[in-house]
Amino acid sequence: MRNVDFTPLYRHAIGFDRLFNLVEASSNKAQATGYPPYNIEQTDENNYRITMAVAGFSENRLDLTQNENMLVVTGTKAPEENKNFIYQGIAERNFERKFQLADYVKVVGANLENGLLHIDLEREVPEAMQPRKIAIGKAATLPTEE
Repeated sequence: MRNVDFTPLYRHAIGFDRLFNLVEASSNKAQATGYPPYNIEQTDENNYRITMAVAGFSENRLDLTQNENMLVVTGTKAPEENKNFIYQGIAERNFERKFQLADYVKVVGANLENGLLHIDLEREVPEAMQPRKIAIGKAATLPTEE
């Protein structure tokens, strides 16, 4: 695997240190197992949906937790009696899947339908953080110290 050096980008991207650290951390981690498979879609400008294939898991066996900018989805299978499988192609194992969320993104709902877990996300940017027009020609007055 290639190592990417983001040092030159630090000169041009102010305040994106966290983003570069996330990219570097994700490239250094071992490859995830890929279970359970999932999709991430953008439904409109500020809304997203994560869809996970969690066949065989009931609602009481799934747990969603959002801690700051991390969404953790865990699934635990109930212990079953000894079965004599001739072939077992359905992955019935516990899992934990983590999603790093951007700032101001929160989970607004989740539902389980036909073996698919749908997690709805919404980005709510505070009014103070939204773009604003800056007038040209008017100098800002700075408070003076006496």
